[in-house]
Amino acid sequence: MSVTRKLLQLLLFGVLTCLIHAQEPSTWQVIQEQIWNVNCIGCHIDGTTFAEQSDLILTEDAAYEELINVVPNNSTAAEDGLVRVGTEGLLSLYNSFLWEKINAPEQEHFYSDHPYYGAVMPLGLPVLTHGELNFIEEWILGGAPEEGVVADTTLLDDTTRYEPPEFVPLAPPEFGLQLQLGPFDVPPNYEREFLYWVPLDSLEFIYIKRFEIMMRPGSHHFIAYTFRNDIPPWLLPEPFVYRDLRDEFGNYIDANLIQMLYHSFGVGTQWPQLNYHFPPGTALKLNVSRGLDLNSHYINLSDTTYQGEVYLNIHYAEPEEVEAIAHTLALNNRDFILPPHDTTTVTRTYWIDEVYGQPINVFQLFSHAHEHMLDFQVYIVGGEQDGELVYFSNDWQHPPILELDPPLYLDTDQGLELVATYDNWTDEPIEFGLLGSDEMMILFGYYYTDEESSVEINPALPDVLTLHPVYPNPFNARTEIRFQLPSQRKVELTIHDLLGRQVKSLTQDVLPAGEHAAFWGGRDEENQIVSSGIYIIRLESGEQRVVRKILFLK
Repeated sequence: MSVTRKLLQLLLFGVLTCLIHAQEPSTWQVIQEQIWNVNCIGCHIDGTTFAEQSDLILTEDAAYEELINVVPNNSTAAEDGLVRVGTEGLLSLYNSFLWEKINAPEQEHFYSDHPYYGAVMPLGLPVLTHGELNFIEEWILGGAPEEGVVADTTLLDDTTRYEPPEFVPLAPPEFGLQLQLGPFDVPPNYEREFLYWVPLDSLEFIYIKRFEIMMRPGSHHFIAYTFRNDIPPWLLPEPFVYRDLRDEFGNYIDANLIQMLYHSFGVGTQWPQLNYHFPPGTALKLNVSRGLDLNSHYINLSDTTYQGEVYLNIHYAEPEEVEAIAHTLALNNRDFILPPHDTTTVTRTYWIDEVYGQPINVFQLFSHAHEHMLDFQVYIVGGEQDGELVYFSNDWQHPPILELDPPLYLDTDQGLELVATYDNWTDEPIEFGLLGSDEMMILFGYYYTDEESSVEINPALPDVLTLHPVYPNPFNARTEIRFQLPSQRKVELTIHDLLGRQVKSLTQDVLPAGEHAAFWGGRDEENQIVSSGIYIIRLESGEQRVVRKILFLK
């Protein structure tokens, strides 16, 4: 009888064990419900540009079939023989493109050894936790099954995330240029932003295939600018001198702000470290005959002085390596006001034909704003992709860098619509400005055109805008602004203060080729007399811009 009872007990225990396992969700189901649904399907859902670019859907009805043993849409990963997720256990772990894309603790390997795999995912959200990564790793090691349990769900209890390593100076590039700022002091409870001009007298053009930036903690951004050809020689700054944008009392220094009007964006980031490779065969061509003007911005919210420091490595490409020339994309909306104690959404559309005059292939995008930004969205306008979201950020300090492979093709009848939402919790209106307490609305990136496929292209445009000297200058009643257009085109003639804020729009029309004139009487958009001081006349058409200073005296 006792033997029979024991057999019954064992049988009952086995049945209960089977029932418990039958009720336990599969490892794949946990990944879908607790990881993909939470972190990924916002982008990888049918109909989004992100899904089309990657050719990957991660909703419950499609995710498994889209991942398992499927060749990735990334051309470099496909050439390397990767699949999205393999089913051969340990052999598949480092042969799985998914693991390369989400394994944030190994991002130094990711960006150094696989520069053309894009960005670590999920884009625009925190990296996956160590627990989520360990859970996915166990699933892949277990053969990536759709059914059954191959990973312990207690792994998900670890909610810590990867933190970038401490600041380490960069080793100089083998073929290229290294520039260093600092160490320099950042006073307590202060924002320090400055410029530092480095002449490169022995160089005219450089082709950049890769750049690295490393910054000490506390940096808001770093940008390396070039100076445009139209900067007057007398306005070039003194070399190797820190030119702070504000004096010790917090007042802007006009002379340094004026020089910024002749800047052209080269390379930069808000991330404390960046190692960026341009796509194979593509290089950024910069005219450095007037050197590089380095712009660093640090914010110190502590009660003690700390030190900032920046390293920039520029890796050269040989001209014969270059098949396509990259251009900087910089769409900057300065015309907005954020009312106090209110949430405001600002929208601005940039049409490809008006800005670039020809179709473009965009392969990188990232936003730039300040602390009041809640989110920054970019949509395609026009064409079959009309209304599609192509970029999103809700992190003003470290906006995601979206790398597009294949590039996003935009025709001349299409545009990019920037939609940024801000929370102005202060008692005063907020406008465009340089401080973190001011705001910005900029979309940066890189693109190339189909017509530019070799380095033999002459960077000088044959048809340029001409803004003649203003007369009278200084003035106190009315001054004449004459300009010349080489062809019919849409132009914008505007007046700005030294902070770049628009004071008056004089024309925004399509004008025929030839000479034109406009007049300004020292009044703003509300017909109020402006303050005495220096103002900037800006003539723009597409990517071309010409500026002149003017002095108004009441």
